[in-house]
Amino acid sequence: MRIVLAFSFSLLFALSSFHADANKKQAPEVTKKQAVMIAQKSEDGRTLKITEQDKVFTVRILKTNGHVVDVHVNKKTGEVKKD
Repeated sequence: MRIVLAFSFSLLFALSSFHADANKKQAPEVTKKQAVMIAQKSEDGRTLKITEQDKVFTVRILKTNGHVVDVHVNKKTGEVKKD
């Protein structure tokens, strides 16, 4: 009986660990480098500054016409929003 109970707890622990690892792999976040590449595809120019907030990277780009644009890249989805 003890063996069956110990085996059950071991199996339960292994499955919960596997489930936790699977959840981590499902949502890879966008890296800072990837955020810059995504922003540069959206706006042509030279990257001036990158700031990191809770949910987004803000990439400041100097365009060839002299205008400065902030491009916000969502960390989870890679979605782009411009200012």
